[in-house]
Amino acid sequence: MTEHYFSANPRVKSEVREVKAKLLGMPFTFKTDAGVFSKKGVDFGSRLLIETVTIEPGSSVLDLGCGYGVIGIAIAKAIPNVRVVLADVNERAVELARENARVNQAEANTDLFVSDGFSAIKQFQFNHILFNPPIRAGKATIYRLFAEAKTQLAAGGSLWIVIRKQQGAASAKKELEQHFGDVQVVAQKKGYWIICGTDR
Repeated sequence: MTEHYFSANPRVKSEVREVKAKLLGMPFTFKTDAGVFSKKGVDFGSRLLIETVTIEPGSSVLDLGCGYGVIGIAIAKAIPNVRVVLADVNERAVELARENARVNQAEANTDLFVSDGFSAIKQFQFNHILFNPPIRAGKATIYRLFAEAKTQLAAGGSLWIVIRKQQGAASAKKELEQHFGDVQVVAQKKGYWIICGTDR
């Protein structure tokens, strides 16, 4: 069976590399590896989500399926006094994210967990959950995480996702409307949609 980046323990041989990116006007350096999502550099969808999402200072934020930590670390460094949890089922990805938080001087306001969905972080409530869904995991898995995200949000909280139009953006929006009172397509660029569902 083909192994994907959402495997808990990638068996593919490690090939650590370093990539650089400018996000929210600041320079970042990330270590990546084989067996993690977007190992060659920051993907367009994650970059668009980072640049679009609205996060208030002091918020509690979850980077769900964090990979090597791009979204959560950028938010942790750019937004004053936020507390960011980064969680991923992929143990290799979480270790990379831990190192990347340190290298980018974001470790003071980040916490990292190996977690299959919300299994290891059910004790938290978040103002915002940021999610670049693993499309290859399948619609059933992604939609389950949409539903679970609703239960992990504080009152008035929001789930932000990035998804390509050709990979089911319209149907994802309809699914979010089953769980959230207010669902908006906040941005569309190069075939990617940023959708925000707010718990009202």
